[in-house]
Amino acid sequence: MLRLTELRLPIDHPPEALPAAIARRLGLLPAELVEFTVFKRGYDARKPERLSFIYTIDLAVKNEAAVLKKHAKDRNIGKAPDTSYHFVARAPEQLAARPVVVGFGPCGIFAALLLAQMGFRPIVLERGKAVRERTQDTWGLWRKHVLNPESNVQFGEGGAGTFSDGKLYSQIKDPRFLGRKVMAEFVKAGAPEEILYVSKPHIGTFRLVGMVEQMRAEIIALGGEVRFEQRVTGLDIVHGQVRGVQLSDGETIATEHVVLALGHSARDTFESLHAQGVFMEPKPFSVGFRIEHPQSLIDRARLGVHAGNPLLGAADYKLVHHAANGRAVYSFCMCPGGTVVAATSEPNRVVTNGMSQYSRNERNANAGLVVNVDPADYGGSQENPLAGIAFQRDLESRAFELGGGNYDAPAQLVGDFLAGRPSTALGSVEPSYKPGVKLTDLATALPPYAIEAMREALPAFGRQIKGFDMADAVLTGVETRTSSPLRITRGDDFQSLNIKGLYPAGEGAGYAGGILSAGVDGIKVAEALALAVVREQTQR
Repeated sequence: MLRLTELRLPIDHPPEALPAAIARRLGLLPAELVEFTVFKRGYDARKPERLSFIYTIDLAVKNEAAVLKKHAKDRNIGKAPDTSYHFVARAPEQLAARPVVVGFGPCGIFAALLLAQMGFRPIVLERGKAVRERTQDTWGLWRKHVLNPESNVQFGEGGAGTFSDGKLYSQIKDPRFLGRKVMAEFVKAGAPEEILYVSKPHIGTFRLVGMVEQMRAEIIALGGEVRFEQRVTGLDIVHGQVRGVQLSDGETIATEHVVLALGHSARDTFESLHAQGVFMEPKPFSVGFRIEHPQSLIDRARLGVHAGNPLLGAADYKLVHHAANGRAVYSFCMCPGGTVVAATSEPNRVVTNGMSQYSRNERNANAGLVVNVDPADYGGSQENPLAGIAFQRDLESRAFELGGGNYDAPAQLVGDFLAGRPSTALGSVEPSYKPGVKLTDLATALPPYAIEAMREALPAFGRQIKGFDMADAVLTGVETRTSSPLRITRGDDFQSLNIKGLYPAGEGAGYAGGILSAGVDGIKVAEALALAVVREQTQR
């Protein structure tokens, strides 16, 4: 197979234009092009007036050697890499103990799926409920102000990614194309095939629900086991080696290999592990607000005359500003045509997040507008790796108070935020956050350095996207769960630095950020665990 990159065509081109353009670019007769597949399709929105699709094509031709020789100096034509997945091991006939996966978000799902596909029959422990029951509990907060601390946006089958835009792109280095394996499994579970080639694929919450159920069914069919409402409270550790996991109901499951895919909000579990001496350290993360604009404004600013084109869908953006006080302000988890959602997992605290459905057809665009914080900002140290959790909790409790003490979120219009005055009435942008918002002054919702940096960044963003700093745009607080505030550090073998058999993984351990990177990390950890088991069994 050959690969052709940087092939540009107008966005309204007919289907037959693509093979014709491929043949023309390679100097072939149409009959010499045997077959082709679109590996990637994207567009560059920096110049909307000249918008075009940019293709990467994998193809077969009748005389591959001649084509390669003819285009030897062309960097956009070459051999296609092998993007297929190859299993690294198979489970031994007799396992000393089944591996345990703690957490069933994207990382835990893929760790368990890969282990099951390799024959290791993993046991999955998820503290929350199955995805459909969990969805009902989540709506209980959004519609009735009732929080279930064990079943919500953060906890339950599918993890936090289930209630998100379902973005499937990442900036991680992926030389083995493990992201392709993630995408292929999603398609097998019911995702649209376009996620395999569009440049910024997404799925959306409603589709994710059914897909998660399908993947669970495959794990079980392959001999795995998935247990819900099973909260891990600690580990059995003997001479620095995992010997089991302890559950809140008193049960202990014997095992020598544990994948710790907790997610970034399992604060009580972090505390328990720290008390047991599991090595962890504080890390940077970000805090801020959600900002909402009319999606039509973003479409016009990003796509120009092509705004509303169904082939392009709702436009997104990515922004960053380096403020004079040394802080970076940037957009995070941008949700085109989506809603701002209540995402707390603890009583009497308010947390926001963003969510979109596959259609992305809601009236507003939203994104996190966040500012970086470092361990020095919140007193994090090797002796106190949990300080970031306390920092997050303080901000979330303050937001609960500013919102009226009933899980409504504090909100403010951008014009009022920039002017330093409380908001008293909404303008043209209707906030989407459920259960509701309370207009106020957000100046005390974040540390002063964050407020200062955001007030500087908003006009700068308005110069990049016309209308971004519009007076009626709405800020809703607070966004604190951008990533884990700590890292459960691991070595090159993917095991904890001081507990053998413990495999910290995904967002909660500080090794991923988003569905795709968490899934890839789950695959890597499953592979490392599988190889370790095979090696240990051989040595016995």
